[in-house]
Amino acid sequence: MKKIVIVTAMLAFSGIAQAKPAFTGPNYTGLYECKGENSSIGAYEVDVALRLNRVSSHGKFGAYYYETETVNSTLYHGQAVAVGNHLAISFNIRDKKNNVDHSTGLATIKKISKDRWSFRKEYFEPDDSGGNYGTEDCVMKVLTPEEKKALEEKNLEKTPPKPASVPPRTKQQ
Repeated sequence: MKKIVIVTAMLAFSGIAQAKPAFTGPNYTGLYECKGENSSIGAYEVDVALRLNRVSSHGKFGAYYYETETVNSTLYHGQAVAVGNHLAISFNIRDKKNNVDHSTGLATIKKISKDRWSFRKEYFEPDDSGGNYGTEDCVMKVLTPEEKKALEEKNLEKTPPKPASVPPRTKQQ
């Protein structure tokens, strides 16, 4: 009987010890309009959606789904992590030839009003010719009631967005 009580107590305490603290950081969830400039194509515009991953966020650490949509409606899925006002970003980029590159960025976030944020992202996209780099200045959109409802519904989804698919690797002989 004594062993059962000890084992039960150990299991109960191990569950408590592993519980993550609630997320207490700022929530940057929203739709952002971005103006960018890079070394390859020059000036461009994209939209970015940041959605808090509530399962993985804890304490001051915010995990986010990061989705970019270009003016020609191409979507790129990735992830971002935030600690304080710093955001690290990574996502896959697929071109029309089915090549996949990865983009890595670092952003600094600033509050621009009670419920709105902006960020400036510096990024790098490697490729066979040395890579591409640039910046984006992004400002959170003021949402219509319909857009706000759609974003809230997406935040309630249990499944994350699917990343750009990567073709299977073939064994080299």
